[in-house]
Amino acid sequence: MIVRIMGEGQVKLDDAHFTELNKLDDELLAEMEGGDEAGFRRTLATLLDAARRLGTPLPDDALEPSDLILPSPEATLEEVRELLGDDGLIPG
Repeated sequence: MIVRIMGEGQVKLDDAHFTELNKLDDELLAEMEGGDEAGFRRTLATLLDAARRLGTPLPDDALEPSDLILPSPEATLEEVRELLGDDGLIPG
């Protein structure tokens, strides 16, 4: 799976890591729904760190279609709300 972190680039993640990212996405969604700004910031940072840690960066000149698009670390709660689908940032 190819994941784009807005403003940073793309990483390639093995599908086996989907469960871990989806768990963090569920936490992020709950914090957003509860208006927990501090929790949202913490979980967003953890989600992005996990994608970076578990993924292999693609070269800057790679033009692979992204399976997932994650917000930048500086994204606001409102900006992330606009990216959300019914299942959060990560479908499933």
